[in-house]
Amino acid sequence: MPTSKNMTRTRIKICGITRLEDALEASKLGVDAVGFVFYNKSPRYIDPQKAAAIIRQLPPFVSAVGLFVNPTQAFIADVLQTVPLGVIQLHGDETPDFCAAQRRRVMKAIAVSNSDDLKQSERFRCPLLLDAKAPAGVYGGTGQSFDWSALKDFAHDFPLILAGGLNIGNIDAAMSIRQWFGLDVSSGVESSPGIKDAEKMRAFVHAVNQASAINNTKGTQNV
Repeated sequence: MPTSKNMTRTRIKICGITRLEDALEASKLGVDAVGFVFYNKSPRYIDPQKAAAIIRQLPPFVSAVGLFVNPTQAFIADVLQTVPLGVIQLHGDETPDFCAAQRRRVMKAIAVSNSDDLKQSERFRCPLLLDAKAPAGVYGGTGQSFDWSALKDFAHDFPLILAGGLNIGNIDAAMSIRQWFGLDVSSGVESSPGIKDAEKMRAFVHAVNQASAINNTKGTQNV
């Protein structure tokens, strides 16, 4: 059995929040972060003013993450003047220098379809979100997954978060690969784009926590 010293818990982020009730329900379920999409081509786009109003009503210890796709620095600055984000998620083709220049904590998304796509990760000195590679011009939110087996022995100096097509039906498969630092879900807990389903969120959180506990009993500590 693992000791309290080496036990770890897979964190959960629910992304694409557009409604206060969904954010509050996610918080009640114990998620670690909720995500807001500031990419106006996404069906889950949210106006910064509306996002700020939701975040102001979040309870303590729930992190607010802002998702951006190929933004200018000026656009990020404008959003941050309104929205009290704790983390910036860069989900496009941003460079390592652009990531390093941010004044908030950064999580960089890497689009993956095979092990070759992981080579670019060496350039980024920050936590990585490993997402399914979407068609050209599309940046996440497709509900598609990829071959996670390529990630079993993947090493990075910063935390790894898995995304892309996660849902209640594949949590066990995802968690069998390794003990992730975090899982990021959006469409897998929705009734329609941007509208979260409370029961799906509840089932997802329960499944992740259960799988994380099982990994701990097995001594799986690769995050």
